[in-house]
Amino acid sequence: MRILGAEDIARVLTPGALIDALAEAFRADVTVPDRHTHMIPQPSGSEAKLLLMPAWTNTATGGERLVGCKIVSVYPDNAKLGKPSVYGSYLLMSGETGETLAMIDGTTLTAWRTAAASALAARYLAREDAEHLVMVGAGALAPHLIRAHSAVRPIKRVTLWNRTRSRAVGTAFALHAAGIEPLIADDLEAAVRTADIVCCATLSSQPLIKGKWLKKGAHVDLVGAFTPKMREADDEAVRRASIYVDVRAGALKGSGDIAIPVKKKIINPGDIKGDLFELCRGKAKGRKRKDEITLFKSVGTAIEDLAAAMLVWRRLQS
Repeated sequence: MRILGAEDIARVLTPGALIDALAEAFRADVTVPDRHTHMIPQPSGSEAKLLLMPAWTNTATGGERLVGCKIVSVYPDNAKLGKPSVYGSYLLMSGETGETLAMIDGTTLTAWRTAAASALAARYLAREDAEHLVMVGAGALAPHLIRAHSAVRPIKRVTLWNRTRSRAVGTAFALHAAGIEPLIADDLEAAVRTADIVCCATLSSQPLIKGKWLKKGAHVDLVGAFTPKMREADDEAVRRASIYVDVRAGALKGSGDIAIPVKKKIINPGDIKGDLFELCRGKAKGRKRKDEITLFKSVGTAIEDLAAAMLVWRRLQS
């Protein structure tokens, strides 16, 4: 068994290769059971959470069948100990024998695959001439998302906004080292009004993006808002847009960006025009007009983790 950390992943992955691998996985014969969630009572009275996200290929791809499972722990009390609240590991196994092949840093793998899924959606949904990307949120995901979107569209201008400006400055310096020169915005509305792609990765519980700000032809990529009570875009943004998701059930149940407008009858489940399975298989067509506003909501699925882990494993073997 090999133990693979963040440096191993970064050494072998590129955004373009991972986006292609995800597209292949969404077209392939892969089984993705429901996510398993277990609550673990803590002495403080709070509850920790254990998430298990399994998936496996049913036919040999690249010469072998593979099984994987992401294991995520969420311990809210860790903040008092000065430790991260979330830890993750990815277990990759042979689909032929069950032999453990690798244990992979799940946090880093998740960041890579999350960004790649957004960029895969943008292949179908963002205008081909999209040049201005507005990145809302300057956390760990922001650099991954900027690089991934730049791999599928001719991004020439990146604007970075964060509620805390100092965090945006720090992320801008890190991007500068990678050859990306973002502008830091203080006025979110002004930035969004000129954006071809608006990408959000925040922990906001209230909408940050207002539909009235979106110009015709804009694409909105919502990555945060991972609980039914969190939102990054308001009702008007959802109402104006052609809506797509990575997986329907997860988006309808797990994200306030979709679940709340459905509950309020701003939209209904039938307004979701396609998911990544349908887009990659040609069953949903994606953007139809240059002036169309499109919106993609990502909640994450185990098929993305498996595709990323398989690519890491195979590139390390070659």
